[in-house]
Amino acid sequence: MSQRSICVFCGARSGHDPAFEATATELGRLIAARDWRLVYGAGDIGIMGAVANATQAAGGETFGVIPVHLMQREVGKTDLSRFVVTENMHERKKVMFMNSDAIVVLPGGAGSLDEFFEVLTWRQLGLHEKPILLANINGYWDPLVGLVDHVIAQGFAEASIRDFIQVVPDMAALQTALETALS
Repeated sequence: MSQRSICVFCGARSGHDPAFEATATELGRLIAARDWRLVYGAGDIGIMGAVANATQAAGGETFGVIPVHLMQREVGKTDLSRFVVTENMHERKKVMFMNSDAIVVLPGGAGSLDEFFEVLTWRQLGLHEKPILLANINGYWDPLVGLVDHVIAQGFAEASIRDFIQVVPDMAALQTALETALS
Protein backbone atom coordinates (compact mmCIF):
# COMPACT_ATOMS: atom_id res chain seq x y z
CA MET A 1 0.00 0.00 0.00
CA SER A 2 1.29 3.47 -0.84
CA GLN A 3 1.80 6.13 1.79
CA ARG A 4 -1.44 7.67 3.01
CA SER A 5 -1.80 11.46 3.09
CA ILE A 6 -3.82 13.59 5.48
CA CYS A 7 -4.98 17.00 4.27
CA VAL A 8 -5.21 19.37 7.24
CA PHE A 9 -7.20 22.56 6.89
CA CYS A 10 -6.59 24.91 9.82
CA GLY A 11 -5.88 28.41 10.98
CA ALA A 12 -2.86 30.54 10.18
CA ARG A 13 -3.45 31.90 13.69
CA SER A 14 -3.31 30.01 16.97
CA GLY A 15 -6.62 31.19 18.42
CA HIS A 16 -7.19 31.88 22.10
CA ASP A 17 -7.50 28.30 23.38
CA PRO A 18 -4.10 26.58 23.87
CA ALA A 19 -5.84 23.26 23.16
CA PHE A 20 -6.06 24.17 19.47
CA GLU A 21 -2.30 24.37 18.98
CA ALA A 22 -1.72 21.41 21.30
CA THR A 23 -4.05 19.28 19.16
CA ALA A 24 -2.27 20.42 15.98
CA THR A 25 1.04 19.38 17.53
CA GLU A 26 -0.35 15.98 18.58
CA LEU A 27 -1.79 15.47 15.09
CA GLY A 28 1.58 16.27 13.51
CA ARG A 29 3.28 13.70 15.73
CA LEU A 30 0.59 11.11 14.91
CA ILE A 31 1.00 11.69 11.17
CA ALA A 32 4.75 11.08 11.43
CA ALA A 33 4.38 8.09 13.77
CA ARG A 34 1.97 6.36 11.35
CA ASP A 35 4.23 7.13 8.36
CA TRP A 36 1.47 9.20 6.82
CA ARG A 37 2.18 12.41 4.92
CA LEU A 38 0.90 15.82 6.00
CA VAL A 39 -0.68 17.85 3.20
CA TYR A 40 -1.41 21.38 4.33
CA GLY A 41 -1.33 25.07 3.43
CA ALA A 42 2.48 25.49 3.70
CA GLY A 43 2.37 28.26 6.31
CA ASP A 44 4.76 28.48 9.24
CA ILE A 45 2.48 30.38 11.61
CA GLY A 46 -0.50 29.57 13.84
CA ILE A 47 -2.00 26.12 14.01
CA MET A 48 -0.79 25.53 10.46
CA GLY A 49 2.83 26.00 11.52
CA ALA A 50 2.33 23.88 14.64
CA VAL A 51 1.10 20.82 12.75
CA ALA A 52 3.92 21.09 10.19
CA ASN A 53 6.68 21.68 12.74
CA ALA A 54 5.50 18.73 14.85
CA THR A 55 5.33 16.46 11.80
CA GLN A 56 8.85 17.47 10.76
CA ALA A 57 10.27 17.19 14.29
CA ALA A 58 8.96 13.63 14.46
CA GLY A 59 10.54 12.74 11.11
CA GLY A 60 7.37 12.85 9.02
CA GLU A 61 6.88 13.85 5.41
CA THR A 62 5.31 17.22 4.67
CA PHE A 63 3.65 18.48 1.50
CA GLY A 64 2.82 22.19 1.58
CA VAL A 65 0.78 24.13 -0.94
CA ILE A 66 0.60 27.92 -0.83
CA PRO A 67 -0.63 30.55 -3.28
CA VAL A 68 1.98 33.09 -4.34
CA HIS A 69 0.06 36.00 -2.76
CA LEU A 70 0.25 34.40 0.73
CA MET A 71 3.98 33.60 0.73
CA GLN A 72 4.79 36.54 3.03
CA ARG A 73 1.52 36.74 4.99
CA GLU A 74 1.50 33.07 6.01
CA VAL A 75 5.31 32.83 6.10
CA GLY A 76 5.73 30.15 3.42
CA LYS A 77 7.57 27.19 4.98
CA THR A 78 10.04 26.28 2.27
CA ASP A 79 11.89 23.54 4.21
CA LEU A 80 9.14 20.97 3.63
CA SER A 81 9.54 17.59 1.93
CA ARG A 82 7.56 19.05 -0.95
CA PHE A 83 6.67 22.72 -1.40
CA VAL A 84 4.27 23.85 -4.14
CA VAL A 85 3.40 27.46 -4.96
CA THR A 86 0.08 27.92 -6.76
CA GLU A 87 -1.35 30.85 -8.65
CA ASN A 88 -4.46 31.23 -6.47
CA MET A 89 -6.49 29.87 -3.55
CA HIS A 90 -8.71 27.64 -5.69
CA GLU A 91 -5.68 25.90 -7.18
CA ARG A 92 -4.22 25.50 -3.66
CA LYS A 93 -7.34 23.70 -2.42
CA LYS A 94 -7.46 21.51 -5.50
CA VAL A 95 -3.80 20.44 -5.19
CA MET A 96 -4.17 19.76 -1.47
CA PHE A 97 -7.34 17.74 -2.00
CA MET A 98 -5.97 15.73 -4.94
CA ASN A 99 -2.91 14.73 -2.93
CA SER A 100 -4.76 13.44 0.13
CA ASP A 101 -6.71 10.41 1.30
CA ALA A 102 -8.57 12.07 4.18
CA ILE A 103 -9.38 15.61 5.28
CA VAL A 104 -9.04 16.93 8.83
CA VAL A 105 -10.44 20.35 9.68
CA LEU A 106 -8.86 21.81 12.81
CA PRO A 107 -10.01 25.14 14.27
CA GLY A 108 -9.54 28.05 11.92
CA GLY A 109 -11.20 31.08 10.38
CA ALA A 110 -12.82 32.03 7.09
CA GLY A 111 -10.20 30.19 5.02
CA SER A 112 -10.79 26.95 6.93
CA LEU A 113 -14.54 27.36 6.52
CA ASP A 114 -14.09 27.90 2.77
CA GLU A 115 -11.95 24.77 2.53
CA PHE A 116 -14.42 22.73 4.61
CA PHE A 117 -17.45 23.77 2.57
CA GLU A 118 -15.68 23.16 -0.74
CA VAL A 119 -14.75 19.55 0.09
CA LEU A 120 -18.18 19.00 1.66
CA THR A 121 -19.88 20.30 -1.49
CA TRP A 122 -17.69 18.10 -3.68
CA ARG A 123 -18.69 15.12 -1.52
CA GLN A 124 -22.38 16.05 -1.68
CA LEU A 125 -22.10 16.17 -5.48
CA GLY A 126 -20.53 12.70 -5.55
CA LEU A 127 -17.10 13.91 -6.69
CA HIS A 128 -15.26 12.03 -3.92
CA GLU A 129 -15.70 9.68 -0.98
CA LYS A 130 -12.80 10.85 1.18
CA PRO A 131 -13.54 11.10 4.90
CA ILE A 132 -14.01 14.63 6.23
CA LEU A 133 -13.13 14.83 9.93
CA LEU A 134 -14.14 17.93 11.84
CA ALA A 135 -11.94 18.24 14.94
CA ASN A 136 -14.37 19.92 17.32
CA ILE A 137 -11.79 20.79 19.97
CA ASN A 138 -13.48 22.16 23.11
CA GLY A 139 -16.67 22.64 21.06
CA TYR A 140 -15.03 25.06 18.62
CA TRP A 141 -17.09 23.84 15.66
CA ASP A 142 -20.43 23.52 17.53
CA PRO A 143 -21.88 26.56 15.71
CA LEU A 144 -20.81 25.09 12.36
CA VAL A 145 -22.43 21.74 13.13
CA GLY A 146 -25.54 23.65 14.19
CA LEU A 147 -25.50 25.57 10.91
CA VAL A 148 -25.29 22.36 8.87
CA ASP A 149 -28.21 20.95 10.89
CA HIS A 150 -30.12 24.20 10.29
CA VAL A 151 -29.52 23.99 6.53
CA ILE A 152 -30.94 20.44 6.61
CA ALA A 153 -33.90 21.44 8.80
CA GLN A 154 -34.75 24.32 6.45
CA GLY A 155 -34.80 22.00 3.43
CA PHE A 156 -31.63 23.18 1.66
CA ALA A 157 -29.79 19.86 1.98
CA GLU A 158 -30.65 16.23 2.50
CA ALA A 159 -30.02 14.79 5.97
CA SER A 160 -27.40 12.55 4.33
CA ILE A 161 -25.01 15.53 4.15
CA ARG A 162 -24.35 15.01 7.88
CA ASP A 163 -23.08 11.50 7.05
CA PHE A 164 -20.26 13.09 5.05
CA ILE A 165 -18.87 14.83 8.14
CA GLN A 166 -17.43 12.95 11.08
CA VAL A 167 -17.34 15.26 14.10
CA VAL A 168 -14.69 14.23 16.63
CA PRO A 169 -14.38 15.93 20.03
CA ASP A 170 -10.69 15.45 20.77
CA MET A 171 -7.37 14.04 19.64
CA ALA A 172 -8.10 10.50 20.84
CA ALA A 173 -11.28 10.33 18.76
CA LEU A 174 -9.51 11.94 15.80
CA GLN A 175 -6.76 9.33 15.95
CA THR A 176 -9.28 6.48 16.05
CA ALA A 177 -11.27 7.98 13.16
CA LEU A 178 -8.16 8.44 11.02
CA GLU A 179 -6.83 4.94 11.72
CA THR A 180 -10.24 3.47 10.83
CA ALA A 181 -10.61 5.57 7.69
CA LEU A 182 -7.13 4.79 6.39
CA SER A 183 -6.93 1.10 7.24
